[in-house]
Amino acid sequence: MINQVFLPRAGSRPRIATTAAVLLTTVFPIAAARAQQTAPSAAKPAAAQPTAPAPASAAAQSTQPAPAGESQTDVGAPTIKLGVNEVNLIFTVTDNRGHYIPNLQQSDFALLDDQRAPAQVTSFHQQINLPLRVGLVIDASTSIRERFQFEQQAATDFLLQVLKAKGDRAFVMGFDVTPDVTADWSNDLDALETGINALHPGGGTALFDAVYSACRDKLLTARGQEPVRKAIILISDGDDNQSHVYESEAIKECERAETIIYAISTNWTPSRGRGDKILTELAEQTGGEVFFPPTIEDMSTSFQDIETELRSQYALTYTPADFKADGSFRTIYLYCYDRRYKVRARKGYFAPRE
Repeated sequence: MINQVFLPRAGSRPRIATTAAVLLTTVFPIAAARAQQTAPSAAKPAAAQPTAPAPASAAAQSTQPAPAGESQTDVGAPTIKLGVNEVNLIFTVTDNRGHYIPNLQQSDFALLDDQRAPAQVTSFHQQINLPLRVGLVIDASTSIRERFQFEQQAATDFLLQVLKAKGDRAFVMGFDVTPDVTADWSNDLDALETGINALHPGGGTALFDAVYSACRDKLLTARGQEPVRKAIILISDGDDNQSHVYESEAIKECERAETIIYAISTNWTPSRGRGDKILTELAEQTGGEVFFPPTIEDMSTSFQDIETELRSQYALTYTPADFKADGSFRTIYLYCYDRRYKVRARKGYFAPRE
């Protein structure tokens, strides 16, 4: 018997009843069949959430140590080289106060890829030292002129803190009506600081164009054979009045580039306006988080929170069931059985084309 039985109720998430313990390697074939029976027959890209995910249990797990000289992963965690059909999913688990939850096990989670249980989970572990690929995207429009100098200093301090390993890389992009890369991929802190200081506020705001461009031109090509953690740190008030692409197109490009967005709002007013709503949507749809520092002086705290999260996440590598290299969008649904905890992960990805 399977150790977890799903009891779906109409209009609600499934309840889980524990019956008897079994070997984890027996779960996938039966769970996949149950997932097909309970999942909806069609899903909208990046929005649909199936009702009965199957446990994210491993049929096999790599135990090979990292080669000498490599220090990108935790002690005891393997350096993973992704196969053609493998997906690397990096996610964060927090409590209701936003505190990171460590030491969870693979059996604590359930996963569906394109509404089906994975064919195989090959690796699961906490990971705090994956190489970083960070795009610092800074609003340099007229609307943030008064606080721009402080934003520059906070962004510089963030890079000084977060780029620690030789494998880390970052770039700097400012935007008003057009995006402008002032420092290309580098771990040279002086070059990156020069790029931040080269930005000057003025003009309208093309936020979506900047996010789209950062993903298409910089982050889409930042993936190699080994996983990296890719993120955009977006500093803006969220008001867009000049973009040529829509918000949905910017989000899709983030999904293609497998990039999450951490947004820091520069709206210091007590009320939450349209710009804050946009920043929230960009962050949530890509698996990131939005921060609303109450004052400009508190912005450095938001940067510290982002740094902590970038270094304190989980990594799950799996092979999807019925995978087709057709360029289609495949939804991801991941949750923790302990409902006190919230999982933040990207909503899906685009399969490569043959």
